[in-house]
Parts: sequence; C-alpha cells; structure tokens
Amino acid sequence: MMDLLIVYEDGRRERMQQTVPFTLGRGIECEARVSHWRVARRHLRVTKSQDGYRVEDLGSLYGTRVNGRKFSIHSPLMESDEFIVGPCMIRLFPVIRHTEPPLCTSTPLEHAVRDDTQKEISNFSTAEYRDIRRELHAGLIKAFDLRRHDIAALSEYALREQAMQCVSGLIHDHASHLSEHQRQELLELVVDEAVGLGVLESLLADPHITEIMVNRFDEIFIERHGRIESSGYQFSGEQAVRGVIERIVFPLGRRLDDASPMVDARLRDGSRINAVIPPIAIRGASMTIRKFSKKGLDLDALVNHGTLCVELAQFLKLCIIKRQNILVSGGTGSGKTTLLNVLANCVPSDQRIVTIEDSAELHIHHPHVMALEARPENAEGRGAVSLRHLVRNALRMRPDRIVVGEVRGPEALDMLAAMNTGHEGSLTTMHANTARDALSRLETMILSANAGLPLHAIREQMSSAINLIVQQARLPDGRRVVAAVAEIVGMESGCIQMQTLASFDHQTSLTMPGALMPQCFEEWGHEVPFSLKHWFSRA
Repeated sequence: MMDLLIVYEDGRRERMQQTVPFTLGRGIECEARVSHWRVARRHLRVTKSQDGYRVEDLGSLYGTRVNGRKFSIHSPLMESDEFIVGPCMIRLFPVIRHTEPPLCTSTPLEHAVRDDTQKEISNFSTAEYRDIRRELHAGLIKAFDLRRHDIAALSEYALREQAMQCVSGLIHDHASHLSEHQRQELLELVVDEAVGLGVLESLLADPHITEIMVNRFDEIFIERHGRIESSGYQFSGEQAVRGVIERIVFPLGRRLDDASPMVDARLRDGSRINAVIPPIAIRGASMTIRKFSKKGLDLDALVNHGTLCVELAQFLKLCIIKRQNILVSGGTGSGKTTLLNVLANCVPSDQRIVTIEDSAELHIHHPHVMALEARPENAEGRGAVSLRHLVRNALRMRPDRIVVGEVRGPEALDMLAAMNTGHEGSLTTMHANTARDALSRLETMILSANAGLPLHAIREQMSSAINLIVQQARLPDGRRVVAAVAEIVGMESGCIQMQTLASFDHQTSLTMPGALMPQCFEEWGHEVPFSLKHWFSRA
C-alpha cells in the first residue's frame, strides 16, 4: 500500500491510497487518475523491487522528472523524492502497517496526531461511545435548554461558545477516563450535533466528496471521485439527525413534520439537500446532500475533466452566443446542473438573465442576474409559489435569457411559450435517458398543464422553440460526459425531426461527430470557425 500526495499548480492538494503495483495517468484504466491534458493516458507505473520501490516512466510525451531531472526508471524510491507529472508535484510514501509514514510535508509528530484522530473518530462510532455522546447531548439540552433559549438573540459564535462551555463541564463529569485529545474530539462532535451539522461538518469540508448520503443515523455513505463508499462516521442517534435537518430548513422557511415529511432545501454554500422523515422513511430520518464545487467551472475545465472535447465546447459556446434554445437532459447525478451553470456563464455580459429554480442551486458568474426561487405552501396550505407562476412573472421582468433550473411539470408549457416569444437563448434541464426520450417527456409535461392543446400543436411549439438537446451521462467509473448532442430540424408527418450532431464512443472514450453538418451553420455562414466545420465534416 502507498500514500500519494498530489499538489497542483494552483495550490490544490489531493490525497489517495493505492495498492502496489499501480499505474498513474489520465486514462480510465489507471488506478491513480490525474485528469489533465499534460498527463499521458498511462504516465508512470510504481512497482516493488528487491531494493524497495521502483517508479518507471511509461514513455509519456512530456516525460517525468524526479528531484529536477528526467528519468526512465527511478529506484529505490525515497520519501524525500518529488515527482513532476504534468501540472502537479507528486510525493509517494510507502505505508508500513501500524506505523504509517507522513502523507504530506508535515512532521512525523503532526502525522501521528492525525492518525490518532482518525482512530478516535472511528472509536466514537462504536455503541459505547454513541451512548456517551447521547448522554452528553441530552445533558446539553437540559443544561442549556436549547429548545427554549432565544437563539435568534445570539450570534452563531456566541451560541457555539456557550454550548462548548456546557459540554466541557459535562465531559469532565462523565468522561474523565478519556485522554485530553479524545475529550476535545468528543467536545467538537457533541457541539456540532447540537448547534451545527454534526459529523457532516468534516465531510462537507472535504473538497473531494461530491455527495453525502445519510441512510440512517449510523449509516453515512459518500461519493468520492465518482465512487460510493462508507464514510465511517455516525450520528449519535435518530434525534441528532432530525436536529440537523431542522436547523437547515428552518431559516429557509421550509418545514418538515408528519404532515410534510419531505423537503428540498439548500445549505449556505449552495449545496442541495433532500430530507425525508418517518412515516415515509421507514428506517428513520434520512438526507442526501449534493455538493457543488466552490471553484467556478468553465468550458475549459470541463474539457480538462474529460466531460466533452474541445470542438464540442467551442460549438456549444457559439450556440449560446447565437441565442440557441438549449435543453440539457440526463439522469440523476449526470452533471446537468453543472453544465447548465457553465453554459449560462457564456452569455454575453450586456444581457439580462433571470433564473428560476425550485431550490436555488445555480451560481452564475454574470454581472446581470436575477434569481427567483419557488416557495412551498405553508402549514395552512397557502402561499405556495410554483415554478409556473415564476416563469410567467419572469416574462414581465425584461429578461434577455430565461434559465429554468429544471422543468418537471406544467411549467414546461410556459417555458416553451417564453422561448417562442422573443426570449431566444433560454436554457433548462430535465430528466431523460436519451435526447429522444427528452422530447417524449416534454410532451407529457405539457399535456399535464391541461391547456387543451392538440398533440400536433404541442409538437409544433416544441420543434420551433428548442434548437439543441445536450444529453449528459454518468459512466460506470463515475466520470460525467456529454453523451450526445442532437439538433431539432423541424417537423415532418407530425413527428419532430432530430439529427445527432455528436455522440460519445465508449470504446475510445472520445466524443465523435455525427454524420451530418449542423443545420444552423447554413444560417451563421462565415461566423462559423473553419475548425468546427472541419471537425463535423470528419464523420
């Protein structure tokens, strides 16, 4: 087993563990992946030799340097060795069972403390320590009276300070047998559960975790690098999970109770959360948190991540500038919202954007954005503001572009009406398996609006409103890619005609152009770059 520390040019760090032997590169077949065009598909290989570990460069174009010099084979591996691979510096540390070497440039003492912390966190997940945490949590509620205290009168910092003082005294009385470091760890866990997000705090702080799934209080799974794994963390009990959910949804004006056991909300950083409680959640309160990157992405970043190729990124950007109406479709977790964000950021700065969402998730870096969010009904069943109401209202807000986070019901009819009445270049997403399925689902949504329109008229509206469908997909290895790009080219015999402009080849892991040139190129003429025409003509 070997620990890897990867430091990128922008200062970002990534840690991973790999079993020797392993290969590092940007290809999906590599055990350690670094997604960057300056990294070869199979860049280097680490194996074990008689005198230790050996690192072999696999003939990469840009080569590999160790301690400032190029090499073909480097042996034996030393912990002080620094490897330059593409845009990053990599250090390799063999893991010795029971005595792990440092994973970063910290001292051995700092690393030992980190290892002890991980071991103690694991211990706090046992039944014995869960009982201690429950006792401390109950004692804190009794002593501090969190349910009756005027929390609104206290700042978050003051509330946390008072809670820590209470828990410190309780730990001294009930857990005096623990070490000083264990007491501090326990203090933070209990206070986080009482006034914060509990064990989710550290998971939310990890930039490599993209999804957190709490099945029940003692089952927390995460998605890291596109793969689902157990987090090893647990809440102290069912009530702790309920408390965290309530603290999230209450400031947003949402409610979660027996009458309304489901809720969609968002965290302060924009992460999306869905929570369910009994009676519909049979195993207890559950929540799913979809994290979004704090670092804004653009088309170049998606190209580097392998989501789409350079030519397709250039084509989509041109479509945004030329005010094409685009529908992004795909399954759950396929990257629809991320792509929508990136495409919206390509809108020229002199145009006004109005975004409409059920739960605000879009983070569009544009100088002129107006964001609207739907509102559920209150306890009396009144005051609901649906997406359909917001789409209609947005038409009176002088938008150049309308961006609907996701259409899933009757609001699809109003969205099509907006696209057909002077708001070209609008964007939206929806769930669908393929581009053709997206059109079928859109028909069903419009019919659910009970507008009394015949199917032929609905299809006419769809064919004239939507110009492009971008299908997103998530591969088995967790990578999100643009699976297909389809262009709507009109109506024939009552059916919407569509041509595939590009599709993802699973054998080569490349996006390949379709058999036809985009019809819109005829209208744009000389504004289409020659490189794009050449790429589409390669089919």
